[in-house]
Amino acid sequence: MYDSGSTAFMLVCTMLVLFMTPGLAFFYGGLARRKNVVNTMLMCFAAIGVVGLVWVLAGWSFAYGGDGSLSWFGGFDQLGLAGAVDGMLAEKGAVPEGVAYPSIIDVTFQMAFAMITAAIVTGSVAGRMRFGAVVAFLAVWALVVYAPLAHMVWGGEGSLIGDVIGALDFAGGDVVHISSGVTGLILCLTLGSRRGFGLTSYRPHNVPFVALGAGLLWFGWFGFNGGSEFAADGTAALAILNTVVSSAAGLVSWLVVERLATGKPTLVGACTGLVAGLVVVTPGAGFVEPWAAVVMGLLVSPVCYFAISHLKARIGYDDALDAFGCHGVGGILGGLLTGLFCVPELSWTGQGGLLYTGDPSLMVSQVLGIVVTLVIVVALDLVLIGALRLVFRGRLRVSDRDEALGLDVAEHGESAYPAFTGLDA
Repeated sequence: MYDSGSTAFMLVCTMLVLFMTPGLAFFYGGLARRKNVVNTMLMCFAAIGVVGLVWVLAGWSFAYGGDGSLSWFGGFDQLGLAGAVDGMLAEKGAVPEGVAYPSIIDVTFQMAFAMITAAIVTGSVAGRMRFGAVVAFLAVWALVVYAPLAHMVWGGEGSLIGDVIGALDFAGGDVVHISSGVTGLILCLTLGSRRGFGLTSYRPHNVPFVALGAGLLWFGWFGFNGGSEFAADGTAALAILNTVVSSAAGLVSWLVVERLATGKPTLVGACTGLVAGLVVVTPGAGFVEPWAAVVMGLLVSPVCYFAISHLKARIGYDDALDAFGCHGVGGILGGLLTGLFCVPELSWTGQGGLLYTGDPSLMVSQVLGIVVTLVIVVALDLVLIGALRLVFRGRLRVSDRDEALGLDVAEHGESAYPAFTGLDA
């Protein structure tokens, strides 16, 4: 028989992760300008729709199908989830040894991961990318970038990053945060800056939306990290505890940095620090001790704050809602700190962190895993964007007139605040 506790745990975790993408919609929507809030939130909801469909059609098979003979790709044997019901019925008749819950749960759990990852990308292009181009990009990206990368990290024996290189990624530092953050960076560089970038102050139009979204993300993240243990056990409990303390440390650290830098702590800053703390602990949530998770949270906020407030302005890329500054940078830092703080007895590969063993092997694997992830994501993104340009005849961006009018009206014909008669901020 299945373990009823682990089965219930994984079902709840799956629902929590599914809850994260609407939460991200509120988080991004609050950060956006008033005239673009509908478009910004709809891009997140579009990720739910298109990624949900392509995951069932081919994404699951590309990520977790096949016989394990390929280190970079799953297979074509589970297209359309062929055999999923037969497999469930077969398990029901005789549960395989070591299987704690119905494996069909994994399909939805991993689908939810793909949804939130695709939605994170949209933050970088808010306010200027054509909605149809966004939808097309996310649908194809989930298949040709996310799914193969998930296989390379979590595909088990023979997988390129997780097994051959030996890099650790408990819940998505490489697969979710680095891939989405870097993709957002590539997209925003391709599209160019928004009108008035560097001259206009883009302020969040609805701070309570930001707080609501951050709260929903925080709640869902417990399923994100805790569920990545795939069992209701002590490691899952450790992952959840580490998620709490790292996010708390990230929040406090951001407030301190903000107070020192600007003289005033803000609610938007607190929410951003909370999310940064969640991002940085994700690669090592089930591998590190709680004190290490606190250190990770304390370190991530100054690093991400610098990336968002200084690096972006100095280099001149317009990452509208800081998907790269928070997720990309935070994910890279989290992967490196996992190589430092990983408890040897908790490691999937048996290699412990540099702090415990004095052996740099795991740190080298972490660095190499991150580099390989960056190379693969950048290369595939460039190919995909080139193909998308051909399909849309180079028109990935809205016109100057539509950008000035706002994408809510120009792209969707609706307004978040139809009774508002003041000037847009």
